[in-house]
Amino acid sequence: MGDIGQFLPMILIFVVAYFFMIRPQMKRQKDEKKFIAELKRGDRVVTKSGLHGKIMDLNDKDATCVLETMAGKLKFDRSAISMEMSKKLNTPEKK
Repeated sequence: MGDIGQFLPMILIFVVAYFFMIRPQMKRQKDEKKFIAELKRGDRVVTKSGLHGKIMDLNDKDATCVLETMAGKLKFDRSAISMEMSKKLNTPEKK
């Protein structure tokens, strides 16, 4: 019991770190992959740099999409689309 008792605090720290840091990050990555896979033509999105647009075309070969903006059409990687900001844009505000 003495040898295990020495490592118990280290094991406890690892378990806490897993449940409060590693597991939520893995869930977020899974949700973001699902969001990117479910994108379709006509969706209104916001890129991580803050550019607002509407998806005009999706290319599965190189994982890109063409966004129509006020300035014209621009090609972006799908990974450049922000899940959080796009969901805020598409969620109606409650008054």
